[in-house]
Amino acid sequence: MTNVREFFGDIDIYLFDQIQKERFSDSSTRILDAGCGGGRNLVYFLRAGFQVFGIDQNPQSIEQVRNLAKTLAPNLPAENFQIATLEEMPFPDESFEAVISSAVLHFAASETQFDQMLWEMWRVLKPGGLFFARLASSIGIENLIAPVGGGRYLLPDGSERFLIDEELLISKTNQLDGVWLEPLKTTNVQNLRCMTTWVLRKTN
Repeated sequence: MTNVREFFGDIDIYLFDQIQKERFSDSSTRILDAGCGGGRNLVYFLRAGFQVFGIDQNPQSIEQVRNLAKTLAPNLPAENFQIATLEEMPFPDESFEAVISSAVLHFAASETQFDQMLWEMWRVLKPGGLFFARLASSIGIENLIAPVGGGRYLLPDGSERFLIDEELLISKTNQLDGVWLEPLKTTNVQNLRCMTTWVLRKTN
């Protein structure tokens, strides 16, 4: 019997949900993890033979994910994983069938930077491609957060994040001309923080 955790790694449970829904059914799919960290969301994709790419601004994280890829997908070029920011990615337009961004966008310093990161991810996504993001939100804890400026808030857990709400994500989706693949889903962690899952299809 396959060890589920070993096979999938410490994957975001909502990204796992997308796999279960067969949104990643073709192993020839080129996937970009934008803000990949050490690759916790890439274990399954590497094992299953997907064309995996990742960027992160932390050199140690890129070294870690390259080592992970060397073990799980030795034929994958190390150059698929690069030190870069989401605001300026080293890939041509429409390079990927899927772009995932888990727990990254809420580190934006302002809505301007949030937009730069969002549009850059959208730029490298092919028409018909899947966009998956999970990010901190104010949904459900509106009365428990304190604004600190630029769209950033102090959360009850003591962290400071750029927070989105339903209205903002609807507005951004319309600006992108994206298609909703499913409704927004928000997890409230004991009123300390909330995380929202945003899944879109790029139309053109």
